[in-house]
Amino acid sequence: MKTRILYEDTALLVCFKPLGLAVQSGRIAEPDMVSELKNYLARQFDTNIAQKKPVYLGVVHRLDQPVSGVLVFAKNPAAAADLSRQIAGDRMRKTYRAVVCGGNPTEAGEWRELTDFLRKEPGGGARIARPGEPGAKKARLSYRTLDERDGCMLLEIVLQTGRHHQIRVQFSHAGMPLLGDYRYGTGESRLLSERIGIRTVQLQAVRLGFTHPVTGKEVCFELEDKLAI
Repeated sequence: MKTRILYEDTALLVCFKPLGLAVQSGRIAEPDMVSELKNYLARQFDTNIAQKKPVYLGVVHRLDQPVSGVLVFAKNPAAAADLSRQIAGDRMRKTYRAVVCGGNPTEAGEWRELTDFLRKEPGGGARIARPGEPGAKKARLSYRTLDERDGCMLLEIVLQTGRHHQIRVQFSHAGMPLLGDYRYGTGESRLLSERIGIRTVQLQAVRLGFTHPVTGKEVCFELEDKLAI
């Protein structure tokens, strides 16, 4: 199994999603996290294949296929509903790392904010929109510089909202496109990515915090090996 399980109990599965693996694929024979995890749970519940019953696995949030990082899945409908409410209320705390091209580094410990309006496009992408434009939703995030080298910066990013392709679109609009992002990048960032051999979006979900749907306690899961520059 490509997916790595970081934590498991009766309500939750917290996992590491590797690069290139879809969370849930509609294509026949294409591997995805949901299929892997359902097979894993089925093996736990019943060793007799002929008697296996469908396994419940609630997908409450996603990462783009080129992005790696921490994801939580629900093992029953009640946990899924609770986690979905947290996401809808922007109460799930998501922290990312990204490598961007250009931009001005923050001072040590300084956080900056980006606020825009985003609209999801029919082709699966997203774009900056005008306030009040049909389908436009407010997108907010905070970021700080962790390192810089050769015209690139390693950023820590905290999402206040969870919009489609939010980090990639907002940083591109701010003049700091992510390395390896051939969809929202600029000519300069694409050339730099090609020159140094980067072919995937330099974005990773490194930390995830939320309220446990059963215990009510605050929990946080963080990767040990994080994206670096």
